[in-house]
Amino acid sequence: MSLDDPQTSAYERGKAFTEETNPGMEDALHARYDALLPGLSRDLVELNGRTYTRGVLDQRTRELLTIGALTALGGQTAPQLRIHVAAARKLGASREEIAETIYQMALYGGMPAMFNALNTAMAVFDAEGADA
Repeated sequence: MSLDDPQTSAYERGKAFTEETNPGMEDALHARYDALLPGLSRDLVELNGRTYTRGVLDQRTRELLTIGALTALGGQTAPQLRIHVAAARKLGASREEIAETIYQMALYGGMPAMFNALNTAMAVFDAEGADA
């Protein structure tokens, strides 16, 4: 199945994308949230299929944009930032590209937000080194 196949449902595209970049995400979300908000895990997977697999921008670029947005939003986004830094790496983004994306956001989110995001990214990079 191609992620950009228009005949494939948004959920199927999202499932393929999330399993590539964040294996087990839907199951983890289901276990954590679906008892309180039934269907949340499926909704998020489908939303990923609608946004990250649209075409025009490649998925690596979309992950870098997501990292930028999460950085500008501030330190409370560290858990999500960790996930998207790892996903960007899986999609081929270099450490330098991720660091530059984060640095650029100092203009919009401030230096504290930039440093918090950079520390989060560095923790992901360190974990990669431990896995190697």
